[in-house]
Amino acid sequence: MGSGRLSGRTAVITGGSSGIGLATAHRFLAEGANVLIGDYNEEAAASTIEKLRSDGHGDAVQVMRADVSQEGDVKALMGRALDVFGSLDVVFNNAGIGGAIGPIVETEVDHWDATFAVMMRGVFLGVKHAAKIMMTLGGGSIINTASIAGLSSGVPPTAYSATKAAVLSFTKNAAAELAEHKIRVNAVSPGIIFTKLMHQGRDELAETTMRIVQPWPERGQPEHVANTLVFLASEESSFVTGESIAVDGGYLANGLLRMHPLPGAKTKPDYAGITYGLTGRPRDVRKLS
Repeated sequence: MGSGRLSGRTAVITGGSSGIGLATAHRFLAEGANVLIGDYNEEAAASTIEKLRSDGHGDAVQVMRADVSQEGDVKALMGRALDVFGSLDVVFNNAGIGGAIGPIVETEVDHWDATFAVMMRGVFLGVKHAAKIMMTLGGGSIINTASIAGLSSGVPPTAYSATKAAVLSFTKNAAAELAEHKIRVNAVSPGIIFTKLMHQGRDELAETTMRIVQPWPERGQPEHVANTLVFLASEESSFVTGESIAVDGGYLANGLLRMHPLPGAKTKPDYAGITYGLTGRPRDVRKLS
């Protein structure tokens, strides 16, 4: 195991096969951590671990299929980290999907519930089962992925934004409750981060939108968020809990405009349904008349 700010620590990352999760796995491993990636997409997870091991990380990285909306999967994931690496020090609850899209009156209840099942219940379950183990080990750091979409209105999709607002509230309450056990709970709130889940293959259109709403002249990259994750996972943030750090290139400082920061989005959508991000499940979207 290499030296670094996370040397000797074990981290679980959900949704770790792409985007912010994968960039964080790279950083955590570089900082000396053992990493267990939990991901719904088995094919992507297999490709990820092959790549990480070819980069020289060997058995320091493991992977396990996990549906974060299912309590049994999340409990097993946290237990696997303890069984394989002997500890559980950091948990990054990052797994997500695009979720329900379209006008509220056209949103299917099942799509709304599926969005919250992954984006909010998944975070709750991650905190619950990480904390149960961390309480026996003397503490730890839990980090949840929120979003600037949860910090203000006017940023659709509505279901996605609502889950992120819930994550922010839950993070603060969990931090207060778990502090006596020396378990820190924080969140990161990314802005426009150029991942496949964000731009859906339309990165040039996303860049045009970015130039309008983001003061900082460079693209937000998954590595920018991963750098913040290293801080929150390490002892450098030992007195930080219950916080959300926006990694957004000044987007919030610029004021939230009535414009969706994703390519091709419209003020009044002409579609409805649900997208499942990079899970491998096909989107279920219909055109509105």
